[in-house]
Amino acid sequence: MTMLAKALEYDDFDKFDRVRFPKTRYAGMLQYDGELKLPKKYLVSPPEIERTSGEYLVHNGIRTFACSETVKFGHVTFFWNGNRSGYFDASKEEYVEIPSDSGISFNVKPIMKAVEIAAKAKEAILSGKFDQIRVNLPNGDMVGHTGDIEATVVACKAADEAVKIMIDAIEQVGGIYVITADHGNAEDMVKRDKKGKPQLDKNGQIQILTSHTLEPVPIAIGGPGLAPGIKFRKDLPTAGLANVAGTVINLHGFEAPSDYEPSLIEVIDD
Repeated sequence: MTMLAKALEYDDFDKFDRVRFPKTRYAGMLQYDGELKLPKKYLVSPPEIERTSGEYLVHNGIRTFACSETVKFGHVTFFWNGNRSGYFDASKEEYVEIPSDSGISFNVKPIMKAVEIAAKAKEAILSGKFDQIRVNLPNGDMVGHTGDIEATVVACKAADEAVKIMIDAIEQVGGIYVITADHGNAEDMVKRDKKGKPQLDKNGQIQILTSHTLEPVPIAIGGPGLAPGIKFRKDLPTAGLANVAGTVINLHGFEAPSDYEPSLIEVIDD
């Protein structure tokens, strides 16, 4: 949305040929970038999110590397940091954006930039310069939205290969990995009725689902750097994405702030 706002508002926009630049009355649902003030007009003020896990860790000396391609770059930077652009401490952070393919639908090239993202992450992991590397692999989500099941299978395989590249690097340095998602998409691409049965269109064909799914997402934590005795807690039946922040802070050796949602892990003494 920030990219769209730039194209609609910047006189000197040059990322693609707009052909013409009509004067429009444009307002966003939110102000998508508080520092760039984009868009200038919006309907609902964005929430002010302070004391994010990224800010907490950087201010406690954790050197951070973040990377994704353009369509999800904001998810590992701007949104991750509480609707805030830029670095908390440029001496401890590095953000890398890999340009997404342009001019084609995501199902045309479903591998997207998974390999490039993994390569950058691997380089960062093996460099020894960072304590946390966070990435977003958009394949399953973006290709899933197209409704092209065959392309989505290719997309998921590409993401799997990228994850393997990164886990292999983590194994080499004795690190820890955390793998999760903020929602589902590619795991079920069929519209279903309340009983879970596929819905059919008027021609008797299965209806394709292109939106996010509502099932719980998994989380995997592992790696040679994981201390003995760390287990998932069993007393958090309604745990969700908000619990990941405290979990990551714990894995870095810090106690999460008391007002954070509780960590998903605990140490069990044998």
